[in-house]
This record gives sequence, structure tokens and C-alpha cells, in this order.
Amino acid sequence: MTAGINRHGRKDHRVHGRAVGERLSRRLRWASIIAALASLALGAVPAQAGTGGASAATTEASPSPGGIVFGSMRTAGATWYGPGFYGNRTACGETLQPGTIGVAHRTLPCGATVKLAYHGHTLITQVIDRGPYTTGNAFDLTNGARQALEFNGSTHLRYAVAVQYARHQ
Repeated sequence: MTAGINRHGRKDHRVHGRAVGERLSRRLRWASIIAALASLALGAVPAQAGTGGASAATTEASPSPGGIVFGSMRTAGATWYGPGFYGNRTACGETLQPGTIGVAHRTLPCGATVKLAYHGHTLITQVIDRGPYTTGNAFDLTNGARQALEFNGSTHLRYAVAVQYARHQ
């Protein structure tokens, strides 16, 4: 590395004929280009899910059938509900039964397709109700969804929303 005086009378540090700042700037440009390409490549492989209704629980490693594209997986608090509400109509018009598979969400529209993952199990289902009414939770699972995921109590699970509904989260 050599130091000299540039045409403005300031100290100029050059390495192999290029200013250090210029080399750093070029490296940062290339790093940002590579990062952008990597994120595009990773985002180009969408998760797939079944269509209509709810699917049976599967392990996370197995591929989901169908053609619905989901957004990225996120984490949210969840609880479950059912006993005491069986026989009542949900906000989306279904009658809640012990085996009903669905979720309640405050803002996603009725019928929005959601992919849930919990301890190696995944479930693709739809929003059928409003809730939860407990603070800090985003989803209320029906008893059928709870059993399919082997979910108990109140905890966090991973979820993804079908792309056409993702803006409502």
C-alpha cells in the first residue's frame, strides 16, 4: 500500500492503483447483489399445500399436495377451544362440532387457507371463526385441529398463510 497526495492536496491511500474506499464500495455492491440473488433463489421455491377444507396431519418433511403457494413460516401464540361451544355457529357460518378442523383468527378473512406446524406435524386448514380472545395469541385451534397436530394447552406454533390472504395478517 502506498500513500501519496492526490490532486486535491489530500492524503490518498491506494492499493494496486485503486483507492481503498473504491475497493470497499465495489465489494459491498457485489455482496448486496449476491445477497439479493440468494434471497430470490430461496424465495422461488414456494411451499405447496392441499386445496379446500383441511388436510390430515402429516410430518413436516413430507411434501404438501396441491398448488396453493404459502408465504414464509412465522411463529405465533396459539390456544385451542371447543368444549362449551359445540353446536354453536362460528363467525364464518359453520356449526362447531368436536371433530371440526379449523382455526380462529382476528383479521384473516373467512376461508383463508393457513398452514400450521407444531412438533413435526403440519396441518393445512382454513379460518372458520374469529378469535382468539386471549392476549398474546394469534390463533385459536378447534379441537379437531388440536388433535391433528397433537397440540395441548397454550404455546407457540409455526404458521404460513396462503399468498392471496397474506396481506390481511
